[in-house]
Amino acid sequence: MRSNYVAGTWAPSASDEAVDVINPATEEVIDQVPAGHPADVDAAVEAARAAFGGWAATPAAERARYLEAIRQLLEDRAVPLAEVITADLGAPLAFSLDEQVGTPIAVLASYVELLGSYSFGGDRVGNSLIVREPAGVAGAITPWNYPLYQIISKMAAALAAGCPMVLKTTEVAPLAAYELAGIVHEAGLPAGVFNLLCGTGPVVGEALAGHPGVDLVSFTGSTRAGTRVAELAAATVKRVSLELGGKSANVVLPDADLGTAVERGMARAFANSGQGCSALTRMLVPAGRYAEAVDLAVAEAGRYPVGDPLGEGTRLGPLVSAVQRDRVRGYIERGVADGARLVTGGAEPPPGLETGYYVQPTVFAEVTPGMAIAQEEIFGPVLSVIGYSSEEEAIEIANGTLYGLAAAVWSADQDHAVAVARRLRAGQVEVNGGAWNILAPFGGFGRSGYGRELGVAGLEEYLEVKSLQF
Repeated sequence: MRSNYVAGTWAPSASDEAVDVINPATEEVIDQVPAGHPADVDAAVEAARAAFGGWAATPAAERARYLEAIRQLLEDRAVPLAEVITADLGAPLAFSLDEQVGTPIAVLASYVELLGSYSFGGDRVGNSLIVREPAGVAGAITPWNYPLYQIISKMAAALAAGCPMVLKTTEVAPLAAYELAGIVHEAGLPAGVFNLLCGTGPVVGEALAGHPGVDLVSFTGSTRAGTRVAELAAATVKRVSLELGGKSANVVLPDADLGTAVERGMARAFANSGQGCSALTRMLVPAGRYAEAVDLAVAEAGRYPVGDPLGEGTRLGPLVSAVQRDRVRGYIERGVADGARLVTGGAEPPPGLETGYYVQPTVFAEVTPGMAIAQEEIFGPVLSVIGYSSEEEAIEIANGTLYGLAAAVWSADQDHAVAVARRLRAGQVEVNGGAWNILAPFGGFGRSGYGRELGVAGLEEYLEVKSLQF
């Protein structure tokens, strides 16, 4: 069984209970990690608190050098890291290399650069000097769908700000976190600045969220679990950042290039086998072009071969676990039962893939906005095509869920697309396929959470503001 990484050393968990790590493509056990114990959290928080003074006082340029050393080691080991993530998560190897590893490397580089220009102090307002200081010990709780990126997006900002951190990685796909801990150790980061724990949410996650020695908590995961984290954190009045679920709309306006909008929108819906909080799982199309859009979606779904994540040409690997596979299949069955028209895919295993947690790329037509498949986060390769009769109705449908994480708008008129995008209640909106920007704030409205990650906004989640009056 794996150990924890605390105070610069590998230390066994206080619990003897283990959780099996399963390769979702083969259903074979490939490792074991601790189920965790509250005593593990106590030890890690103590180590982080002991490191806080020294790390907070470390000059920004030196913190940047540590982050750059970690970035370089990640880059040097990108291929084996991608292979670990593919075995752990089931993502196709090319996707693991480009997105699951490549994006974290880019995020680290962005914080190295930001530390060269960000002013932590010196802003004058009247007779006051405004300074920014590290907020304290950061607790980070991360999910399984982007197991390295979700860690790096928190770690890079926390360490750049001068905050030591205690990471509770997911027990479902934890192996990338262990690879990262080894890299952190090799980079020579001072003991206690980065601490890694593994274990279940109800044991380790809850102990971390409520720990009085933790000054802020950053959580990414389900809305249900995020609500619990906020509840536990409130008892000690610690700062909380939540990046939760989504039910994002892809709004195709009547003058849009329909083929491009469908193709690009489905790429965003099916990436990582649909296991993304900002996946564009609702495609909103004008009634007059509805049949054409459905036909295009069916054809596009056929260009997503499902299979062995190490296989040539595979675009959809398995889902991460049997639990997740069964959840997604259940939603497909619910969609049929509620009266949506299944136009491709379905709840049955893909042909020839009875072993592994595979789900067919699935498209529903004749979906009404109130159906469960149009309201609830499915977290699998399932697309709902919804028709609308007017722009006002499209905006109403797009905003008509509890979530507000992401959205997209397509139009031949860029200014018009921007005007519609500004009316959508979402933290980030792609306009005509605009690329994701790791320097821009990432976060949601409504039950998609609060707080922001990435760029300056992400850094400032880990800073306190102080004014000195003269």
